[in-house]
Amino acid sequence: MTGNGVRERGDVRTLGRRLLLAVDAKGYGGADAVRQGDFQEAIKRLLGEAAEHAGLNREWWMTQEGGDSLFAVLPADASESALVDPFMRRLDTGLRAFNRDRVPEARLRLRAAVHCGLVSYGANGFVCRAPVVVGRIRDCAALRDALVAAPDAYLAVGLSTAAHEVVAEGDTTFRAQEFRRVSVTEKEYSGDAWIWVPVPDTEQPRREPEPPSRHDAPVVRAGVNAKKVDGRVTVVRTDKATGTIEATAESEHIGPTGEVVGVEIRTTDDGDPR
Repeated sequence: MTGNGVRERGDVRTLGRRLLLAVDAKGYGGADAVRQGDFQEAIKRLLGEAAEHAGLNREWWMTQEGGDSLFAVLPADASESALVDPFMRRLDTGLRAFNRDRVPEARLRLRAAVHCGLVSYGANGFVCRAPVVVGRIRDCAALRDALVAAPDAYLAVGLSTAAHEVVAEGDTTFRAQEFRRVSVTEKEYSGDAWIWVPVPDTEQPRREPEPPSRHDAPVVRAGVNAKKVDGRVTVVRTDKATGTIEATAESEHIGPTGEVVGVEIRTTDDGDPR
């Protein structure tokens, strides 16, 4: 075992269970050299800013980079919730700032995948099943299609079932329905993934329902016919403050202690019906 806790076995160093991130840019191959360089710089900067925002030390990541793509193994103590939630949200914010005022073909759009599993480091890169899983999710047709189907989005995130547990357990600010479950079959990998595509919130503020108008509210009619009234007589007693109420009372004689009330609306101290 080395000083940093990495086990060595021949040409393979076992890192243990780690958090993995894979990122790739859409349309990179069709860009010219200047734009490719622009994208490379932006990817590196935006990932660094997102990591800093989420409290994930970028300097301790073990990475494989390839122009428009990145594969990273995070330290053993890296927070899954931090990578899934604040990191991705900040990455989306950074992409929107970068793409502001850019023509569509010059906009940077990313696919990102997250998985958690056992990983080792071999003679020419990372080995074990976990790196394969995160790579297949990042490159799967479902995640590609999700980004294409949302032209106003600049990021599409795919989580493995293991990574999605932090969402399912309520350890993030995401609502469960914000992720869509899909089946992924790519080469030798077959499994589920959970997709989130952040899009601008274009919903109008919700308005409280209007109270029923006088014409829409129900009409209540009641009447009382008493020859003599010595006590209290109430024609209509209700706790409804809306609607139309018609009350009539007929009496030949009302005594000294008699009282006739047409409508009595009983409310709470704050004015609401009770």
